[in-house]
Amino acid sequence: MKHIFNKGQNPTKPTLLMLHGTGGNELDLLPLAGRIDDEANVLSVRGNVLENGMPRFFRRLAEGVFDEEDLIFRTKELNDFLTEAAEKYEFDRNNIIAIGYSNGANIAASLLFHFQNALKGAILHHPMVPRRGIELPDLSGKSVFIAAGTNDPICSPEESVELQNLLVKANANVELRWENRGHQLTINEVEKAREWYLKL
Repeated sequence: MKHIFNKGQNPTKPTLLMLHGTGGNELDLLPLAGRIDDEANVLSVRGNVLENGMPRFFRRLAEGVFDEEDLIFRTKELNDFLTEAAEKYEFDRNNIIAIGYSNGANIAASLLFHFQNALKGAILHHPMVPRRGIELPDLSGKSVFIAAGTNDPICSPEESVELQNLLVKANANVELRWENRGHQLTINEVEKAREWYLKL
């Protein structure tokens, strides 16, 4: 997978896995990584799927309707890539915190849904529920921060609450933060994510 790896100054810190939104690339969220933790490793990945020329992490059939088969395939692809990257760049495979926005948050949530040890935790900006009707792995010890907009036209408040409930049911420690905004990524929610991260 096309990516950027920036080695951090502190090897005890997590590796931050940056996952862009639709139409973004591996450069988009680098400033965000610096705001969250400027001493950590950063692994920023570009999605392998194109939708009308725009990079994404998995296909969708329509707005808000995921191609489940492709989602499962791409989630495994990303999980395998993380294992390879940890070996190549010599970082702790068990200490990865994903930071995703929109489509990137969805693939991060999908990693949690499908692979018990894929991530140590995640910061999900405006995520949706990746899949319904499946049994989640035991996510005890995993921490998840969800930033959601009360007026988000793409991801309804009900969807954010549903995702929170599914993760809590799987024993994850979840904090849901509301912004009185739409689908955009705001400085305020990034600051709240940083405060959450510093308490880990």
